[in-house]
Amino acid sequence: MIANVLSIAGTDPTGGAGIHADIKTISANGAYAMAAITAVVAQNTQGVRAFVALEPGFVGQQIDAVFEDVRVDAVKIGMVANAGIAAVIAERLRHHSARNIVLDPVMVAKSGDRLLEPETVSAIRELLVPLATIITPNLPEAGVLLDAQPEWTLAEMRARVEDLHRLGSQWVLLKGGHLDGSADSIDLLHGPSGTIELSAPRIRTRNDHGTGCTLSAAIAALLPRHSMEDSVRAAKTYMHGALAASAELDVGHGHGPLHHFYRIWEQTSDGGLLQSAAETT
Repeated sequence: MIANVLSIAGTDPTGGAGIHADIKTISANGAYAMAAITAVVAQNTQGVRAFVALEPGFVGQQIDAVFEDVRVDAVKIGMVANAGIAAVIAERLRHHSARNIVLDPVMVAKSGDRLLEPETVSAIRELLVPLATIITPNLPEAGVLLDAQPEWTLAEMRARVEDLHRLGSQWVLLKGGHLDGSADSIDLLHGPSGTIELSAPRIRTRNDHGTGCTLSAAIAALLPRHSMEDSVRAAKTYMHGALAASAELDVGHGHGPLHHFYRIWEQTSDGGLLQSAAETT
């Protein structure tokens, strides 16, 4: 049975992050993608310019429209935009007994600037984190959730991941991509049975737009069919491949997107795409 996965997030006109990346990622990982939009964002590979948050009640109506018609096997939550939207998402997901909830707490821009007001951060921490099956913060986002700015090292990650777990989610994936001086990117998966360290060779590339969206959406796509550990490992493998293949794309002048369909698109020697046998007969 093909899983149905709902992404609740903001948009990205250039297609590399947010709802657009989620739909590509969920589809590439063998699930059916659906979307409820929280905010319309003016952004590109060089940064976010502005966004318009939708009315919280309308966000709730989108969520209801999906759950009242479609079996939802997993939910990915990305950009929340404001406290009112966070509250509505939490209330409607509880109402519909949503399961396999993956929360990517989008809180900090690549520049290091906070994207959310303090009351929105509090709403995410108090309302959404306890609902989540797993949260997937990077190190700056973890600092915001913990209301602290530690000097992150691998030892500090190991010490702090339990603090994140105490916020109420069933699992925590603390991502170590921001660690300096490491040849590998090391993430910590922490849950009921303890902590597992997951390591992958670090890829030196500017094409890292939407990596957090991609990883969390891949976990959501895989989780209805696999254990948490297997889902996270497979999602990391997928993202690593999409990141490694990102140079095949030519999108934008800043931080380019990942190649979400690197497993599917087969390139010819002149850069074109091969048609499938079904299309050519």
